[in-house]
Amino acid sequence: MDQSITFDSDLIQRYNVNGPRYTSYPTALQFGEFHPDEFKKAIASSRLNDGDLSLYVHLPFCATLCYYCACNKVITRKREPAVEYLDLLEKELDLVAPLFEGRFISQLHWGGGTPTFLEDEQISRLMQDIRARFEFRSDAAGEFSIEVDPRTVDADRVVHLREEGFNRLSLGIQDFAPAVQKAVNRVQSYEDTKDVIEAARLCGFRSISVDLIYGLPFQSHASFKRTLNQIVSLRPDRISIYNYAHLPDRFTPQKRILAGDLPKPEEKLLILELCIELLTASGYIYIGMDHFALPDDELAIAQRDGTLQRNFQGYSTFADCDLLALGVTGISHIGDSYSQNAREMEAYREHLLAGRLPLEKGAVIDEDDQVRKEVINELICNFALQYRAVEERFNVVFADYFAKEMASLKPMIEDGLINLHSDAITVTSKGRLFIRNICMVFDRYMTEAVAEKRFSKAV
Repeated sequence: MDQSITFDSDLIQRYNVNGPRYTSYPTALQFGEFHPDEFKKAIASSRLNDGDLSLYVHLPFCATLCYYCACNKVITRKREPAVEYLDLLEKELDLVAPLFEGRFISQLHWGGGTPTFLEDEQISRLMQDIRARFEFRSDAAGEFSIEVDPRTVDADRVVHLREEGFNRLSLGIQDFAPAVQKAVNRVQSYEDTKDVIEAARLCGFRSISVDLIYGLPFQSHASFKRTLNQIVSLRPDRISIYNYAHLPDRFTPQKRILAGDLPKPEEKLLILELCIELLTASGYIYIGMDHFALPDDELAIAQRDGTLQRNFQGYSTFADCDLLALGVTGISHIGDSYSQNAREMEAYREHLLAGRLPLEKGAVIDEDDQVRKEVINELICNFALQYRAVEERFNVVFADYFAKEMASLKPMIEDGLINLHSDAITVTSKGRLFIRNICMVFDRYMTEAVAEKRFSKAV
């Protein structure tokens, strides 16, 4: 696969519309009422019902508020809410585990919030609760990750996480520039971050990833270059660099960020170009959708092999797994369905105390969704789509089924974003940055009005 990227600022300005990140198709906007019986039916009918599971656990607590954050979270310094939440998670485990009897967990991810808000004893308790109900694949065969705030852990805590079975670490950083950190209320030193990464390597973590954000207040090309150089010196296996979407009307904490302090659009484009040039020059592969990885990382290998997948945790190498999500707002993908837990803590608590699965929304994927989901996944993961694979799997004639969509691709062909062949669509080096735009052509639910109101910018 051609891993190069061509940066064209004129095209970026033209194609920088709002659009989904396609961690699911259909997206969560299409979720409606979903009864627990549908969840159980999906488990029974899943083509993967004798295969491994991917388990996500949402831990929403944070001790301090990061102003840019759009996650579902609970800001508190008190420890009592976490104790009650662990009780609720145990009740949810009691309800769902019997439905997946005999299935191994080969992928685990704790996200948040801040999972390391929990004390060591609480982390051990939750892991024990999970292990009491599910059997895990071996450390060598499984991928068991946790999101870590370096401000909440030291070397001893990192060792404890490894002893509990985690073998992958994901660190939030965003930016090392002091002015930026102060403006978003997340002060975190390079030295503390380096100590966590070094401790993780010493005690045997197999992979370390870091998250950055560009477009935050007071960022500049020069300041972000310093942060990137510091990151490259730490040599994480994966780097995610997200585009900050300033949506204060939707996310109240963002009202504390002044629009006038944000980098101008032209400066933001320079930062994006810098990220691509500096990281690729430093040996990282552009996986897509803001993600970079070292060539020997599993994501890069999976992309080269054509087995890369995308789900609610982003890119994944575990294609043949149903995804079960626990906790408030968690989204599961079981068989041909998506299902989401209650978004509000009170509703989540009420369901579980009544002995009910805490499901509130979901969607059953119909045949057309399946076809389009396959097309979008191939494009977004592999930057190429072979018509024959879709035709054989779904018994369709690609050119006929997508006649309208193929006609809509003409401007992208003329702009050099894609090449159209008799048997395939391939994304060019110029088009890789616009993969969300290309996928949107095949999204039957997408309208300009919906995109404008509910999604971030595509680039």
